[in-house]
Amino acid sequence: MLNFEYCNPVKIVFGKGTITELDKLVPADVSVLVLYGGGSIKKNGVYSQVIAALGKRRVLEFSGIEPNPFCETCMKAVEMIKQEKIGFLLAVGGGSVLDAAKFIAAAARYDGTDPWDILAKGAAVKSAVPLGAVLTLPATGSEMNANSVISKAASGEKLFFSSPCVYPQFSILDPETTFTLPARQTINGIVDAYVHVFEQYMTFDVNAPLQDRQAESVLLTLIEEGPKVIQKPLDYDARANVMWAATNALNGLLGCGVPQDWATHMIGHELTAFYGIDHAQSLAVVLPRLLTHCKEAKKAKLLQYGERIFGLKFTAGDECKAADAAIKATEEFFNSLGMHTRLSDYKIDANDAAVKISRRLKERGTMLGERADLSPEDVSEILISCV
Repeated sequence: MLNFEYCNPVKIVFGKGTITELDKLVPADVSVLVLYGGGSIKKNGVYSQVIAALGKRRVLEFSGIEPNPFCETCMKAVEMIKQEKIGFLLAVGGGSVLDAAKFIAAAARYDGTDPWDILAKGAAVKSAVPLGAVLTLPATGSEMNANSVISKAASGEKLFFSSPCVYPQFSILDPETTFTLPARQTINGIVDAYVHVFEQYMTFDVNAPLQDRQAESVLLTLIEEGPKVIQKPLDYDARANVMWAATNALNGLLGCGVPQDWATHMIGHELTAFYGIDHAQSLAVVLPRLLTHCKEAKKAKLLQYGERIFGLKFTAGDECKAADAAIKATEEFFNSLGMHTRLSDYKIDANDAAVKISRRLKERGTMLGERADLSPEDVSEILISCV
């Protein structure tokens, strides 16, 4: 028997023109800190909409949050919160800005010595500054979950934490904010969401047909709608469908009551930490090779996936070929979007990556996979095959 709990308090406000709802959603009597990245929101009109909607509230800004947000940058925002007595955080951007906002919110109320311990040592998050979000890049699902991934420049680490204290109080999802996204970010978002589903779906059967069908519906939506937003960036309906699919890929519902993997993400985080490639790029490189390495353990789900998603048929005795075909179809989908799937495409030496990442996992005593049976040596083999 599997025990699970699903409790998601995030209010989602979805649709065209919904940024104006900020006036109703943000408390009127607090100082607000608007968090954002490199400034694209000032070019596409999102910033002006946010400021107008916040009206007469005292609003301060913190910009420069990186695509893979650094702890060091976040701590500067924490200092600002304490000095200015900020009572509410508003993250305006994609998953990186939202992840940073969650860590900042927790770090500002942390009663220990070093907030990095929240990620490095699993230190408890007992309280956090309230926060909300205006999403401009669908990818991570951070707008509707309690997860955050933060890097530390000083140590070259990229780590994860999750706490109910950092659920956004609300998230505004206006598909029009994604119209001006560069193609690279749009592609990254589709791949990231796809792999999020995989981590919760591509494990082993536990008689959870509803969760399987829910996961497959998100995958099919991304396959059908993803190419549309690349070909026609101003297609509102396609943008809306991709945005909602990405949110549902990691809002906690798909993973209820089923085993979860996350090995691709853990290996991908290390690739980003060591070599600086985009998060989704690392996932697209690792996933096909990890599936090949774990083909026997995941065969039943690979066959189900291949048949239901790509219409691949198989007969008795052809299971291995059918599993390989499902893996190949996945990689071809990523390639069709314009996503590379080899370390050599990013000028990364596979052997170097294998040594560095397997050593780091061994030092931490980390075992990966849904059965915690993927060793650092296995990870080394996977990375070498990513050449």
